[in-house]
Amino acid sequence: MNTPQTSTKVNSGEVVSVSWLNRAAREALEGSFPLLWVAGEVSTLTRAASGHVYFTLKDDQAQVRCTMWRNRAQLLGFRLEHGMRVEVRALVTLFEARGDYQLNIESIRQAGVGNLYEAFLRLKARLESEGLFDPARKRPLPRFPQGIAVVTSPQAAAWLDVTAALARRAPHVPVSLYPSLVQGADAPAQIAAAIRQAGLRARQDGNDVLLLVRGGGSLEDLAAFNDEGVARAIRTCPLPVVVGVGHETDVSIADFAADLRAATPTAAAELVSAGYVEAREGLEQLAHRLKRAMERRIENAAQRIDRAAARLIHPRQRLHAGRLQLENLRQRQQARITQQLSAHRTKVTTLELRLAAHRPDLASCRQKLSTLEQGLQRAMRTLLTDRRTQLTTLGQHLTHLDPRGVLSRGYSITRDASGQIIRSASGLVPGNLIRIEFHDGVVDAKVDKHSG
Repeated sequence: MNTPQTSTKVNSGEVVSVSWLNRAAREALEGSFPLLWVAGEVSTLTRAASGHVYFTLKDDQAQVRCTMWRNRAQLLGFRLEHGMRVEVRALVTLFEARGDYQLNIESIRQAGVGNLYEAFLRLKARLESEGLFDPARKRPLPRFPQGIAVVTSPQAAAWLDVTAALARRAPHVPVSLYPSLVQGADAPAQIAAAIRQAGLRARQDGNDVLLLVRGGGSLEDLAAFNDEGVARAIRTCPLPVVVGVGHETDVSIADFAADLRAATPTAAAELVSAGYVEAREGLEQLAHRLKRAMERRIENAAQRIDRAAARLIHPRQRLHAGRLQLENLRQRQQARITQQLSAHRTKVTTLELRLAAHRPDLASCRQKLSTLEQGLQRAMRTLLTDRRTQLTTLGQHLTHLDPRGVLSRGYSITRDASGQIIRSASGLVPGNLIRIEFHDGVVDAKVDKHSG
């Protein structure tokens, strides 16, 4: 046996820590053992609140602690219980914190399942090599079976499913039950015997197809349908056999041996009654086409009769027919007018409703107008006040700028004979006529002398 190698080397005499030792031991264990299957009995089972599962796997002479993490435990297809014999696929490791040697579980199966599946594969390969599953040997189902034989347990849900489906799809076809166990050690022999009995009584019972059905289950539950005797009984049965065992994913030796496999018992019943369903649908289509063809022929014949009668009718009858036609047209016209009036009334009502919905709210508008009027009046008063204030201010400014205001303070304005303001004494000569304007009147004067 090779000495396990660790990722960390240690020299002789060197002191190491407990954590280093445990880590090295874990690496040695994980490096020495691959993932492997270990068989034993479950003991001291504990399910933690975190979802992890802890238990001990033991046999008569030894035991080992096991841990299955939540993400793996959630994938179990059955409930693990104390005392259950199982086979676990595990990694040999060591829990460093406590130094416990343990198995980390990847998956669990019930003990014996692996052997059953291997036996299933071996039997399938052997029977296949014999040509038992050859597609060329498959027999077609009768399109319109006169009687249907069913091999199953009368207490099984499959029997109820089949009878319910046939009662719905082909209630006129008689169904014969050949009871048998569908699970347990005696089931294979009983199933094979029931198939042989159904074949022997086929003519007497009026059956021309056989259904072998059962509900779903585990590989152990379906073991009876993985039996060589059952497969050979199916192939030697004089009736074509449809097998509907389990669910969609369940496949048994009986499925391969059958002339046709159905996913479920209900599907098996639907397959054997498909011809009647198709025929019923075809008859309904033909009946519809026949009815339409007859209606067309009757309509054409009626038209020909009407044309012939139009040439043979007495004038009085023609007048009567015209009156009837006129009355008919009047009634149709009246009905049309009534219909149009009703439609127009409906339209008017709709428009009235729309008009009412869009009619303005006069009270609200008046209130809004009043509010706007009051606001406008307030704005006008404010504007007038502002304008008066502005006018007063401008008037005051104009008063200050008015020459008369200046004259009232003792100043005067002198103008020449043409009325032009004299701004400088240099522009006057003795003898010039001038006009002097005071704040309270005007005087005319004559320049006597000039001094500058």
